[in-house]
Amino acid sequence: MADYDYDLFVIGAGSGGVRAARLTGLGGKKVAIAEEFRVGGTCVVRGCVPKKFMVMASDFAHQFETAEGYGWTVEASFDWPKFIQAKDVEIARLSGIYAANLGKAGVELIHGRAVLKDAHTVEIVGKNQTITAERILIATGGRPWLPENLPGIEHAISSEEAFHLPELPKRILIAGGGYIAVEFAGIFAGLGVETTLIYRGPNILRGFDDDVRAHLAGEIEKRGIKVILGCQHAEIRKTATGLMNVLENGMEIETDVVMFATGRVPHVRDLGLEAAGVALNEKGAIKVDALSKTTADNIWAIGDVTDRMNLTPVAIREAVAFHETVYRDNPQHFDYEAVATAVFSQPPVGVVGLSESEARHTCSKGVDVYVTRFRPMKYAFTGSDERVLMKLVVDADTDRVVGVHIVGPEAPEMIQLAAIAVKAGLTKAQWDATCAVHPTMAEELVTLKVKQSQDVSAG
Repeated sequence: MADYDYDLFVIGAGSGGVRAARLTGLGGKKVAIAEEFRVGGTCVVRGCVPKKFMVMASDFAHQFETAEGYGWTVEASFDWPKFIQAKDVEIARLSGIYAANLGKAGVELIHGRAVLKDAHTVEIVGKNQTITAERILIATGGRPWLPENLPGIEHAISSEEAFHLPELPKRILIAGGGYIAVEFAGIFAGLGVETTLIYRGPNILRGFDDDVRAHLAGEIEKRGIKVILGCQHAEIRKTATGLMNVLENGMEIETDVVMFATGRVPHVRDLGLEAAGVALNEKGAIKVDALSKTTADNIWAIGDVTDRMNLTPVAIREAVAFHETVYRDNPQHFDYEAVATAVFSQPPVGVVGLSESEARHTCSKGVDVYVTRFRPMKYAFTGSDERVLMKLVVDADTDRVVGVHIVGPEAPEMIQLAAIAVKAGLTKAQWDATCAVHPTMAEELVTLKVKQSQDVSAG
């Protein structure tokens, strides 16, 4: 039997890689993990966590407006540098916790870029260090994608640079229509930035339920975001006063910052995959089987680098399944059905299960659809015309609720609990038998009785 430096070597110290390394280290194996940037990965350092801080900071403007309707007089101003400093301090604290937890599990943390030399060997670039391992786990995540052939693209930023802008711009144009684009549009608009969102498709949030897409597009425009659909950049030109966005429809929009949120790609470049016998799939992600094993017998991959379901909690569950499979002789694979997700737009979105369109293609005997739109009770005194959307998609044959879709305040919190019911396969009759909590928005989920749409007012 070969003698290796480590039982397991993990490349990438994001949420998935750290969980796998810790579990394996706590199990008594000799483990090392390499990270080229900062421990915590995309979610902790340049994704979910700092973005949520920015969402919360930007939403205060809307809360102040609401407060005035309740008799409060609010005089407020926003200090961008102060916020960025506080955000960076907290991110550093969280990254430190991740690193400390690795140490407590007996995992050696190596700061540097690891590149595969063969199926059992990695090199730490620039450190003249070569390491061998019996097994290797790749968890390098994803990186923003920008259209390299677009004239003037060098003037644009991605979401990663948006976390560290030296000053808050007065005008911004965001290209994209997915999670990241609509979330940052809400962030900047909430902070008083003149915000334009452009997307080449017919509506934002491709892949989501059509009612959700249409409803959110209308609601974010109420928040002052200019939405331009069916269009994309032809060119970005630097001017004396900013950046000129030349669009394919002939429009020209000058802004101070141009941000591309046009998707993320697996971080596989120059990783040495070919030398180790690790193949990519047709989308450029690491090819894995149901147990996360790559085409190399001793190498596994989890998280966004596999492009299966790119969510932090999923990467963590994939890490647990990897550990159970490889080190506890308990083969497991993550179940990707009925995974809840949230979009921290303003208002936010929460979804779990099938969209209406997906259900109509899946449920052999058709679907029943329940939809309600209403004004939240919170806005009764403000004159706001913001409305909530709630939608249940039900398999007409089994009566199972197979999809829940919410757009409105606290949607992410509600969808976490709704996901339990959907995952458990509860029927619409069981939802109906659940007593409502009044007065709440969530009670609508268990009081929907009329199929198709109905329009009611809260209060």
